[in-house]
Amino acid sequence: MKTIGTHNYFVYILTNKTKRVLYTGVTNDLKDRLYFHKNPVPFSKAFTAKYKCYYLVYHEHFFEIDEAIKREKQIKGWSRAKKEALITEFNSSWIFLNDDI
Repeated sequence: MKTIGTHNYFVYILTNKTKRVLYTGVTNDLKDRLYFHKNPVPFSKAFTAKYKCYYLVYHEHFFEIDEAIKREKQIKGWSRAKKEALITEFNSSWIFLNDDI
């Protein structure tokens, strides 16, 4: 069991190369998760594989999984415009952040 305050969870948003598709997810290992999005199992029917959503444009860090899941659900319920505003506030140029993780 981890000590309180040492947990790491991330809510993240991925996009495709043309930035037309957005995917919101939650994970406890962002670097590994990005790898698996970009390298799905053969013949994967996952949303990110189908739409080639490999590019990280937004992320938030949490210490509690309940808070991370709550935030993920909140963002998923937002309109495209609201998600775009969140990303732009965090990453104004929408640069791909994969190499920074």
